[in-house]
Amino acid sequence: MELSNIIKSVKLFLFDMDGTLYIGEHLFPFTRELLQTIRESGRDYLFFTNNSSRSVEDTAKKLIRLGVPAENEDFFTSSQATAYYLKKNMPEAVLYVGGTKSLVDELRKSGFSVTEDIEKVTCIVMGNDTELTFKKLDDVCRMLLTKNVQYVATNPDLVCPTEYGSVPDCGSVCEMIYNATGRRPVFIGKPEPLMPQLAMAVKGVFPSETAVVGDRIYTDIKSGINAGTISILVMSGETDEAILNASPDKPDVVLRDCGELLRILKENQR
Repeated sequence: MELSNIIKSVKLFLFDMDGTLYIGEHLFPFTRELLQTIRESGRDYLFFTNNSSRSVEDTAKKLIRLGVPAENEDFFTSSQATAYYLKKNMPEAVLYVGGTKSLVDELRKSGFSVTEDIEKVTCIVMGNDTELTFKKLDDVCRMLLTKNVQYVATNPDLVCPTEYGSVPDCGSVCEMIYNATGRRPVFIGKPEPLMPQLAMAVKGVFPSETAVVGDRIYTDIKSGINAGTISILVMSGETDEAILNASPDKPDVVLRDCGELLRILKENQR
């Protein structure tokens, strides 16, 4: 199928954020027009992020600050997917959260008990913790080595992009904990299919009508592949030609950035 026809078949775009629509505090120049064009064409989109360091409310505030209209309903995050997973599999869990205050608040709003008393903990939740302390690492290692606790993590991303390069993300912290304890978590966010599956269910669309758009093959693109959606890789973030060529997982579409997606959508409107 030609690229234009692939894009034309999409009713729902699931957009990664960091490296796809912006980097750090820098909004890409095409982002506002792209989102407006999608909605004007009768299609829909969700912001689809593995970043668990901010709540949905805080992430919406960031987009609004960057000049992008955003409502809480426009987002689907790894924090939300983690809460869904916990409710389904361990609804009575008492959580120790290796994450930001925003992640703690989000899990509490979902009905979970969160504590720092390691004697009461039945499940550890690790996130992208921009407030990480050695005490948190020590607590987590102690529990994993001495207690029979469940262990989940919001996302496996190794790095988070910034304007100046990358900083460690949840996956790197979990790798450090593995080196100390020999235990790995159950990862919830992309590349697992749960996030796109839940989003499609909410919006009432099929995988063939859905596109996951992102800059990382091992999370964004792989989640689309795992969920059976169309996958669109943009080269505006983490992935370069060497990474793309070396990856066993190949996207359906490769674009320089989402500006090219905007151009295709506008051509389809003519």
